[in-house]
Amino acid sequence: MLKSLLILCAFFTATSGIGSAQAAVLVEPPNLQGPRHLPEQTAAAAIRDYLQSWQSLRAAFEQNRADLLDPDFVGTARDKLTDTIQQQANLGIRTHYQDRAHDLQIVFYSPEGLSIELTDKVEYDVQVLDHERVKTIQHLSARYVIVLTPAEVRWRVRVFQAALE
Repeated sequence: MLKSLLILCAFFTATSGIGSAQAAVLVEPPNLQGPRHLPEQTAAAAIRDYLQSWQSLRAAFEQNRADLLDPDFVGTARDKLTDTIQQQANLGIRTHYQDRAHDLQIVFYSPEGLSIELTDKVEYDVQVLDHERVKTIQHLSARYVIVLTPAEVRWRVRVFQAALE
């Protein structure tokens, strides 16, 4: 299972984000803490869709358009990101996110198959622009807890929360 997830992620990072640097992706073996078996195809789809959510997050913050989150985010995650985008738009700033590396691990698959929890140790760059002038550039490392929920044809991020180390 791990081998095919690594191949999927290598393919995804090679083909996504045209014109931007590609994030390195490491997928750890699942460490499931639940009673349900996680099919390989489901794990691969969840990871693919989560990594894709970074593209819509990037576009939404660069353009100050919360509607760009709709395909990939729902619930609390979407609400919090929307609030942040509205605040930055009111201040006349934009934020450019560039994910550099993801170290992912699936840690829970709910018994009814309605959620997958994963952790992501992510490295990313953040550039804040104020009326097209660069105000700050930072390289950050963070650990996120993510809860995905299934939609019609994909997994969507329902919880996207930085976790304390």
